[in-house]
Amino acid sequence: MLLDRITGWITNSGAWAVRGHRVSHALWVGGHRHLAMIVMACARAASGAEIHPRARIGKGLALPHSFGVVIGWVVEIGDGCIIDQCVTLGLRRLDEPGQPRIGNRVFIGANAVLLGPITVGDGATVGAGAVVLEDVPAGRTAVGNPARLLPPKLDRSHCVGTGGLDDQGHDPRSGPVVGV
Repeated sequence: MLLDRITGWITNSGAWAVRGHRVSHALWVGGHRHLAMIVMACARAASGAEIHPRARIGKGLALPHSFGVVIGWVVEIGDGCIIDQCVTLGLRRLDEPGQPRIGNRVFIGANAVLLGPITVGDGATVGAGAVVLEDVPAGRTAVGNPARLLPPKLDRSHCVGTGGLDDQGHDPRSGPVVGV
């Protein structure tokens, strides 16, 4: 059990990326910018992820497959987010300031690209391969290129006839089969 935990701690490339960022960010904030960039380069070599030391990242960031992740220099990421492989968070154009702000508990799928001064709200999901150039409201899902928002999930209590519950809280489809 202990050996499993130690092995996971040592071999998880996403954890190395986040640990490297924590060190490089502390150095950056402390005014040691050249040393911060060197630590970032070492973390990139160990993990395959490039996270700029100036980026602000909350607690519990998970990079389950860190290879190819690029997080730009003024990106802000909230707590408890999951970012899959080959995700890019950065500038849309060099002459346009601003990079993405990611809320808490956001999931960003593989190969997604989020560019420019956008905000992804708490609990949102960005689908794999999405190219997000506009805000994603909290709790919503963005998919496609360019990204579009999927309709919000329907409340099951209002879906009688489509798998929802009736006024008494029963599933109308659960009765005996008649007339077969």
